[in-house]
Amino acid sequence: MTQFVATLPKVELHLHLVGSAGPETVLTLARRHPDGGVPTEPAALRQFYAFTSFPHFLDVYAQVNLLVRTGADVLTLLDGLAAQLAANQVRYAEVQVTAVRNRMAGIGFDELAQALTDGRRLARDRHQVELGWIFDADAALGPPGAAETADFAVRYRPEGTVGIGLAGPEAGVHRADFAQAFRVARDAGLHSDPHAGETVGPAEVWAAVRELGAERIGHGIGAAADPALLAHLAGHGITLEVCPTSNVRTGAVPSLAEHPLPTLLAAGVPVTLATDDPGMFHTSLNNEYLRCRQAFGLTAADLAELARTGARAAFCPEATRRAILAEIDQLPIPAD
Repeated sequence: MTQFVATLPKVELHLHLVGSAGPETVLTLARRHPDGGVPTEPAALRQFYAFTSFPHFLDVYAQVNLLVRTGADVLTLLDGLAAQLAANQVRYAEVQVTAVRNRMAGIGFDELAQALTDGRRLARDRHQVELGWIFDADAALGPPGAAETADFAVRYRPEGTVGIGLAGPEAGVHRADFAQAFRVARDAGLHSDPHAGETVGPAEVWAAVRELGAERIGHGIGAAADPALLAHLAGHGITLEVCPTSNVRTGAVPSLAEHPLPTLLAAGVPVTLATDDPGMFHTSLNNEYLRCRQAFGLTAADLAELARTGARAAFCPEATRRAILAEIDQLPIPAD
């Protein structure tokens, strides 16, 4: 089964640029910018990534984000990211970029757009991985930050731009407050892919669907508590980007055994597995597939279907989708 997962062609649809950075990449950036306060030695960095809660994770993420100050830093991230994706047989990935936070760290929007364009080309030429961009607003910056995010995505629109997202804190934050920014982006032809229901219940997942026009939802595990919502997601083909290790590491769920993934699958909700912030959570996409097999008894055919669901839900060119699906279908499915 390990060999099957290692060769299974995949897509990765929930992946944050800064959080994707492996330890060596973060150490490189920390040593490049030693005033950032991020540990520069491996053991200290491991301890730095020992999250005690979801708010603590957000604080650490913000501190690492401040290390990304130049276009060269963005390229360092993307080179490492694409190498990791290729090692996990990922053919296509949509990377969530928090452009306003990058601007606040010192990267001008012109420089950021150029770095993403160059990085996308590097990923394709050096690692044979195709990248798309989802520009996610940080909910902590409120509707003004979301408006700036939408403006960047629409005006600069680096090659590969496919959508707009919404990440960051959920408690006390309402998806509906961000409707105007999502309307601007959607009117410009971008897809809607907000986080919702990561650490809160089904009400905000409903809001993401109704107020933000969500076509996919980041996490969405809070939907498991509402059978009507599960039926709506299944009936309308709204895919959830489920990140099991992330949910455990941030305390969104108490343990993998208590993760609602089986409930989502049993309800017919489209699900794709993802890593969220693999560098921070010490995971990989192959690991997510294997952990879910072990925890929930998924068969090889089940894992192949999760990979197909990801390809179907991707905001990629149709030719890319067809090629990935054909690759999956050609792979022999081992008996369990």
